[in-house]
Amino acid sequence: MARASARHILVSSEAKCNELKEAIQNGADFAELARQHSSCPSGRDGGNLGSFGPGQMVREFDTVVFSAPVGEVQGPVKTQFGYHLVEVTSRQD
Repeated sequence: MARASARHILVSSEAKCNELKEAIQNGADFAELARQHSSCPSGRDGGNLGSFGPGQMVREFDTVVFSAPVGEVQGPVKTQFGYHLVEVTSRQD
């Protein structure tokens, strides 16, 4: 059974999501930005969502987590909750 660990930053707009993604690409710390900007409770833990299997997260999120390269920030990913930046921190297929 596949398992993945991921962290994310959840914001309300695509523009904000893109702005944060650019900041990370320019060297900003993902966890620090999650603490400052994420509207998800996981933000307090640097956006860390821990380990989970397929189907445990909303579909759009799930698709990214189980297909994206590990360690590469993906997004904006739109879900019913808002816009996410997602980084897969580990995955066992």
